[in-house]
Amino acid sequence: MPDFPSQPPVPPAHQPGREDGDGTTTVERVPQKTEPPRLYKVLLLNDDFTPMEFVVMVLQEYFRHDLDTATQIMLKIHHDGRGVCGVFTKDVAATKVELVLAAARRAGHPLQCIMEAA
Repeated sequence: MPDFPSQPPVPPAHQPGREDGDGTTTVERVPQKTEPPRLYKVLLLNDDFTPMEFVVMVLQEYFRHDLDTATQIMLKIHHDGRGVCGVFTKDVAATKVELVLAAARRAGHPLQCIMEAA
């Protein structure tokens, strides 16, 4: 086994605290500030070729919407040119976009699915 020079232990970061009279130190816990993850909307875009039934199926299968909700979202996509399927964290949104695009390609439809910051 090779001999490596011994390195001194790294001292812990200085934490605010106070000395007690008995030689011990009381450390105060400083709360960490964390932010919730950024959210992204997953949207389907209207086209003139993808059947409405396929869009409803995608909304039910990949976004877990019931038939009525999926139909309402599909109609919004049809009339407004785009519709929100759901709001997710970045990784989940990106995965759903890829799953929808792959399903559309397998079925031979030009359906477009994108994500944008919520």
